[in-house]
Amino acid sequence: MSKKIGLVLTGGGARAGYQAGVLRGIAEIIGPKSGDSWPFHALVGTSAGAINSAFLASKSGGSFVEATTALDRLWSVLTAEKVVRSDVLTLTTLGFRWLRDLSLGGLLGNSRSTHLLDASPLREFLSQQIDFSAIRANLQHGALHGLAISATNYLTGATVIFFDGAASIEPWTRSSRVGIRTRLTLNHVLASAAIPVFFQPVKLDGAYYGDGCVRLTTPLSPAMHLGAERVLAIGIRHQRPDNLTLKLTRSAAMPDISLVDIAGVMLNAAFLDALDTDIERMQRINKTIVALRQAGKEHPDRLREIPLLVLSPSQDLGTLASEQFNRFSNMLRYLLKGIGASTEKGWDLLSYLAFDEAYTNRLLELGYQDALAQSDAIQEFFE
Repeated sequence: MSKKIGLVLTGGGARAGYQAGVLRGIAEIIGPKSGDSWPFHALVGTSAGAINSAFLASKSGGSFVEATTALDRLWSVLTAEKVVRSDVLTLTTLGFRWLRDLSLGGLLGNSRSTHLLDASPLREFLSQQIDFSAIRANLQHGALHGLAISATNYLTGATVIFFDGAASIEPWTRSSRVGIRTRLTLNHVLASAAIPVFFQPVKLDGAYYGDGCVRLTTPLSPAMHLGAERVLAIGIRHQRPDNLTLKLTRSAAMPDISLVDIAGVMLNAAFLDALDTDIERMQRINKTIVALRQAGKEHPDRLREIPLLVLSPSQDLGTLASEQFNRFSNMLRYLLKGIGASTEKGWDLLSYLAFDEAYTNRLLELGYQDALAQSDAIQEFFE
């Protein structure tokens, strides 16, 4: 805890299984040298990353190796049936509700269509997996300094970072985001992970909230507010070389476009772009601070250097999801085909919804192997 390391986990749907694999690898790398002590001062979770952060927070009073092994096990048994209802009656009811609202407009009163999928099974599953009383106890006893979970307020459009932890952590207000101290519950986690349009918004303190990635432009910031002096972030985007992006832009052709293509790009923008941009910003700030220090000067705003380690997938997680389309229920596959999804296209969108053991186990193994491949960098960061 003296190192004051913050762990930042963003994510999007099923892709967050990759983070569990990385964390299991990190535990294997640093566990023996640290005596298996808890390595993180603060945990920050957004979207499906909030599930991982809350789960780890509930285990922070014990063994880090055991906690990451348990998180790996959670994702390895997660199936579509434990996340959404995909029976014919449920999907047909939701579909007719959208058809009624879009075709009849306001003739029948206000629209009630806010989501395409019923994620009530996820609530039941997580209620059995995450012990919020243990989170509260670990925060009170100092096993963990702070936990923050971000969600988007659909009334104000602002990102609200709900946090709990040591009394020294103060609430904060910045442009389009605020930090509010509260007792964290399952509703905060579900709100943070409620993918817009697909999952139902969650009501908190009189307002409705959705996925925390939608408006959060600085996902690394809450870790510093919780007192972190260095940050480890686990992303879910495969970093494609710039020259390959340029080549694809110039040469790639699209014979047609469908809603699934648009939805995939929009979800990528919401879930992936903010972390990448914030990482670039922090790296520039760190370089500036180092240059000023070497010149014997101080930053006018007294900014400090924040050592940063980012671990990202070595493969495209969207491409890995392409094989999972045929594993969806017949009714869900039928509806996804209606917006253009197939085994040949719509991979990015499918990767957020592919809650299937075959896919998540591949993510877990990829994350684990990626962590081992970065063993030297991980050891250096913690030491």
